[in-house]
Amino acid sequence: MSTESRRLGEKARNDPRLVFSSLHHHVCDVDHLRACFEALPADRAVGIDGITKERYGANLEENLEALSSRLRNMGYRPQPKRRTYIPKPGSEKGRPLAISCFEDKLVELAIKRVLEPIYEVQFEDRSYGYRPGRSQHRCLDDLGRTIQQRRINYIVEADIRSFFDTIPHAKLMAVVAERIVDGPVLGLIRQWLKAPVIEEDEQGKRRPTGGKGNRRGTPQGGVASPLLANLYLHLLDRIWVRHDLERRLGARLVRYADDAVILCRHGTKKPMAVFTAVLEKLDLTLNVQKTHVVDARADGFDFLGFRIAWRTSRRSGKGYPHVEPSKRAEQRIKDRVTELTARRRTPVALRDMIGEVNHALRGWSGYFHYRNCSTVLGRVKTHAEERMRTQLRRRHKLQSRAQGYLRFPNAHVYDHLGLFKIPTTAGWTSAHASA
Repeated sequence: MSTESRRLGEKARNDPRLVFSSLHHHVCDVDHLRACFEALPADRAVGIDGITKERYGANLEENLEALSSRLRNMGYRPQPKRRTYIPKPGSEKGRPLAISCFEDKLVELAIKRVLEPIYEVQFEDRSYGYRPGRSQHRCLDDLGRTIQQRRINYIVEADIRSFFDTIPHAKLMAVVAERIVDGPVLGLIRQWLKAPVIEEDEQGKRRPTGGKGNRRGTPQGGVASPLLANLYLHLLDRIWVRHDLERRLGARLVRYADDAVILCRHGTKKPMAVFTAVLEKLDLTLNVQKTHVVDARADGFDFLGFRIAWRTSRRSGKGYPHVEPSKRAEQRIKDRVTELTARRRTPVALRDMIGEVNHALRGWSGYFHYRNCSTVLGRVKTHAEERMRTQLRRRHKLQSRAQGYLRFPNAHVYDHLGLFKIPTTAGWTSAHASA
């Protein structure tokens, strides 16, 4: 965090009623824009103009000076966003994203870095999604600690229907304006919300959606969208705290962006009624089909890619919240490794294939090497070994699995070929010790 960001955060913390009326010059500052350029990853998807970070950076100083000038003179206008889809469980088409052009990403990050420290100081501890220093693992720690220490009996997995697509612009801007009254900054945010999204059909014809008449939604995939989404759902957190609902209802609300979990000591009827009523005030809707109530002691539930269930420690005989990668998460990485080592890919150079497998395994295990993960990681490790050994048998025309084990033992696969070795020692071991 820059010195200026820290200063803004301290001012916001010291005076909760302070409103900020002069922030636009920070956004326009060339040094600030340059820092944002350096922070943007080079491998992000490109917008409709096809400009990459490398291409924009070829004339960086000239481009930044021109952008700064347009921002200062109110001549900047965001370009339409490009619609793309990423895989989403249970959806044939996938999760829709709106990809901004590189320069628009740059401006979004410039404003996000100015606004984030101002709003961050007022967010509640129970909010974890897309906030600096507050990871998925910290959210899971909160859930596990609450289940163990507060004798939670029921858990509600609450799903908000099409959250990013249904945030009302008028109410969102009213929340933003509680602390920001800088007209040019507010104008830029409105422009983002109104920017059309371009989607190509199967024939390659471009079809725009949204635009000036659009009154709902913040584009998922935008650099600033997570901050705006958190800011709007902060109203839910604030109501829960100000009305002391955790004590009055015996229900703790833990939220990761729009994924909410309500941990109930008693029944779920009253907490769910209050949660639903607050969503209605926010012009949001509870997705009843995807909202589930589970018995905290008898059943488990999936959250953020993990399975959380009450187990009994074999060493102490006491209960504890067991957190391990979910079956869906395990199957997805196995399917990915199987795809990368399929028979049809035998012509691919072995070094390249192993590099692709390693990339997938490193990313997956980097996230899931956490808490009670040893058994699942061991199964994934074995699967990767077997798939790589099967690929080697095909390349060397070995007929039996026994021949494969003799010629390509694990030591050869790891030490000679360089397959990434998934760690199988639990990344977090105090659950059993404290149980």
